[in-house]
Amino acid sequence: MKTKMIRIAMVLAFTLSAASFPAFAADTPLLTLRGDKRPEWLRRDGIVMAGSWEPLLFRVRRDGAEGYTPTAEQRAAYEREHGPEMVAKLKALGVNFVMMHCYKGGGLEAERESMADAVKFAKLCHDAGLRVGCYTYSGAFIWELFFKEMPQAKDWVVLNPDGTPVTYGKAGYRYYWNRNHPDAEAFYRKIVRFAVEDMRTDLVHFDNYVIGPGHDANSVARFRQYLRKTFPASLLKENGITDIGAITPPTDRACTNLLGRAWADFCSQSISDSFHSMTRYARKLRPDVLMETNPAGISPTIRWSVDHGRLLRGGEAFWDEGRHPGFVKDTLTTRIRTFKAARGLNNSAFVYTINTLEAAESMAFNLDCFGCICWFEYDQLWEYPGNERPMSPTLLPFVKFYHQRHDLLRDAKVVADVGVFRSHPSMQFGPRQTARLTGDVEDKLIANRCAFQLVFDQQLDELSRWPALIMPGCVALSDAQVKAIRRYVAKGGRLCIIGPLATHNEWMFPRKQPALDDLPQERVVRVDEKGDWLDAIRRTCGGQLSLSITCDSKALCAELTEQPTRRMVHLVNYRTDNPVKDIAVRVALPKGRTAKSVTLASPEHTADITVSFKQDAGFVTFTVPTVGVYEIAVVAME
Repeated sequence: MKTKMIRIAMVLAFTLSAASFPAFAADTPLLTLRGDKRPEWLRRDGIVMAGSWEPLLFRVRRDGAEGYTPTAEQRAAYEREHGPEMVAKLKALGVNFVMMHCYKGGGLEAERESMADAVKFAKLCHDAGLRVGCYTYSGAFIWELFFKEMPQAKDWVVLNPDGTPVTYGKAGYRYYWNRNHPDAEAFYRKIVRFAVEDMRTDLVHFDNYVIGPGHDANSVARFRQYLRKTFPASLLKENGITDIGAITPPTDRACTNLLGRAWADFCSQSISDSFHSMTRYARKLRPDVLMETNPAGISPTIRWSVDHGRLLRGGEAFWDEGRHPGFVKDTLTTRIRTFKAARGLNNSAFVYTINTLEAAESMAFNLDCFGCICWFEYDQLWEYPGNERPMSPTLLPFVKFYHQRHDLLRDAKVVADVGVFRSHPSMQFGPRQTARLTGDVEDKLIANRCAFQLVFDQQLDELSRWPALIMPGCVALSDAQVKAIRRYVAKGGRLCIIGPLATHNEWMFPRKQPALDDLPQERVVRVDEKGDWLDAIRRTCGGQLSLSITCDSKALCAELTEQPTRRMVHLVNYRTDNPVKDIAVRVALPKGRTAKSVTLASPEHTADITVSFKQDAGFVTFTVPTVGVYEIAVVAME
């Protein structure tokens, strides 16, 4: 181990050439591995995760100590956590994947011991048949330790406009670092190499991809270079930018002029470049290593610095540590938007799965991942980090179902009548009344159990996947996007336009006239922001939707998936204390296919239930007697 660490410590730094920033990165290269290039175990078994990714020295500081030295009791419990008894306990729960620590940010010397522990524990897990992911770096380093080892790292700190370091919330001992600083990137490549070669990790995790460039010297210099490469000097001059060498980033996040919008795009591109650069490096070491990051989940609005459509083209998974789902006071809260984004981008969403509802939601909507069912720290099992409630035993039948009936999930494709286009510049730069339309339309489709997916700017070459495209409030489209949409319509695609469309270019400069007003009327349905969106969507789809569900509950959500010989309707009841009864289901069959049976599968009953059905004009109708938390209606076809 000592030889390996010495080798890592002597890796030469890389000098990185400056990146190019194409406007909104519609042509961002796709690094996400195709299914046939991924490890076989992922599609075969999926992921049931347990997590414990904090090294011991960090836990000590996190829990209130002024230093980093553990007590004898903490060390003893930490050693039990890393022993064969814990591995056996996790396997007994149905866990097949462990997310563990590798490096937190204190420096190679400070974390030498815990990194050696990580190598041993990873081997212990692998020997027991468990797959391993590792926490390779945070977006922040522990400067109290790191600066002693790497004093030059003071130049890597992301700075606020007033010159102070950007801290990790109230944890003042953690400073965010500039992921695009060439010396910082060279250092963290050493950690990636350690994870891939020494730990033999199956997946590399990069945390906190939510903080982009700041007001440090490196960020300012790169932003000036970005302006020069992205915009002609004449356009900059027209917008009051005459001396790029004197430009500093805006001190706020207002996107009311070209400089503010350019800063927002630069920040999003910067963190995407960082993740993609690390992916390329890791893949040189092992072509099939899985890459994952944490930019937070998908929300109805745009989060500063994060363009999921751009970022997630660099890996196979991402974290959503946001709100837990449920139905409270007549309000539905879900993570469906995150799951749909992930699946549409061929990613898995990593979430904390602490109860049966969350298990059902993951199985219904996620790709190849049940979620993280417990947090193991010292010798205890908790629901998730920072929550010292014991893991719920009610999860176990759902975990068992996930393993035993994985054939219902494996290689299943989402069936979608429409794609909802999430125009990043429209949502970030557009007027509030149009920017919010995308999230509102998505919520409407979720509540009405429609078959849909999300479409990002970077997926315009994939539009043939969807027979119809919904464009809510998409005011800011580039010329290239306009051409792509014209091609889509010319080849038979249909549009549902909600609110104004293509009235501005991607930088929110107004066009003389909307760019797509001349599309063939028979291919387009237009509706006002306050109009009947669902009616417009149905008309766009020719009046026939692939999935229609009728019941008296607002707490029921659905997903439609298919395999070569069957279609599956996943039903999730978000009000778990009140079963939904007598759900009328109508499902379209692929052209030329007929149904031969309809059965219900669920972790809530031991044997499948056969239900009667009717078939007419390419549709199957049947009634699901009750849904406690989760049912899969399996329509077998011939």
